[in-house]
Amino acid sequence: MAVREAGRDVGRDAVRSAHEGGCACGDCPHGARAGHRRAVAEFLAKRDELASGKGLPAAVAHSAGASRQWVSDELTQSAALVAERARAEGEVWLTLLWRRTAVAVWAAVAVLLLVQALTAVGSGWTTARTAGLLAAVLVAALLTAASWFHRARGGALAPVVGEDNRLSTSRAVAAAWVLFAVYAVLVLAGRLAGASGPEERDALISGLDLARGAGVVTVVAVVCGIAVLVRRVVGLRVLGQRLQKVRADRPRAADLLTDDAGRGTFADTQYVLVSAAALVFAAVRLARRPDRLPDLPWGLALLVLVSAATYFAGKYAEGGRPVILSVVRAREAGDLDAPIRTGDDIEIRGAGFVPPGAQDAARLSRMVVRIGAVHVHVPLVPVTGGFSNPTDAVLTVPVPVDVDPGRLEVQVVTAAGVETNSCEIEVTD
Repeated sequence: MAVREAGRDVGRDAVRSAHEGGCACGDCPHGARAGHRRAVAEFLAKRDELASGKGLPAAVAHSAGASRQWVSDELTQSAALVAERARAEGEVWLTLLWRRTAVAVWAAVAVLLLVQALTAVGSGWTTARTAGLLAAVLVAALLTAASWFHRARGGALAPVVGEDNRLSTSRAVAAAWVLFAVYAVLVLAGRLAGASGPEERDALISGLDLARGAGVVTVVAVVCGIAVLVRRVVGLRVLGQRLQKVRADRPRAADLLTDDAGRGTFADTQYVLVSAAALVFAAVRLARRPDRLPDLPWGLALLVLVSAATYFAGKYAEGGRPVILSVVRAREAGDLDAPIRTGDDIEIRGAGFVPPGAQDAARLSRMVVRIGAVHVHVPLVPVTGGFSNPTDAVLTVPVPVDVDPGRLEVQVVTAAGVETNSCEIEVTD
């Protein structure tokens, strides 16, 4: 009996060790999400403990510089584990997402069938309802096939996920209008296939005339052009180091309404809301007149175009290159003013040091300051609930003892790999 119990304990330990961290089992309690949450909880506990001055080894407690460096190294290693767990969770989440998108698509088809069945009570089932249902089934089948082929990238959402692993607002709006246009054409094709006479067929073909669908065609062309243009502009600004982009762990629905830092933006929000309202209006027009493309009024089409122009202007104006405004010697209360010497701390004051979306410790630890020919990693200084260094406007780093005294250039390299302007300091013996 004792041997059997010991074997069970060993088996449980083996299973527990096999399911640590990045396990991708769908129903495993020790899966990727649990591993990420556990790593985050351990990191937060360590950060708050070190922020309160606890946990420091006696060998470094006597030196403020040594203790700060030790704390920074410990937090950097712990943050690297959190980042690894987050990447594992993101990959598992994307892999499972394609099934959820397929289920959501077919659920929408079921809702359409229910609505058609309810509205058919009294008036009877019509050819238009059959064409609409068949068009929805065909679109759902195409989306399901696309979801399977892109199952490692989020299924049907893969085309609207940007290079930074976030949902792209411009691509999502363009994809919605394209899907609606495809559905409307398929409805007309279904009705044309079921038409009984030449007059009805001619009327359906005339429903595709540009004079009737000019508003929808214009809106589809503009939103698709905006999606392509925004991708081009953002790519050029990133390559030109005029925009800082940090890759996200996984896409989220909130990305459609927020910036990279998770803050709501006016340009994105108004573009989504106006486009959604116009799509609802066009869908109602198609339901009322399924024999033609929805004749979107030019006033509503112009409203969508103005919203798209506002969104593009907001995207073009966002961001900016980080800059150094001044570099001074860091002075604590009671210290005398003195020249900068090797080993002293300096404050680098400026703007844009922390890119949007790079507020976590793993990315903050990647910030580097070049002082002369020596690259100094910016130390992480924890406080309860966050970090006091580095910040978006001030960085505090020590002047390395390896540099030669004289006039030295100071330059910051942010977590996004963007370099700031150079600023000179005078270092004395």
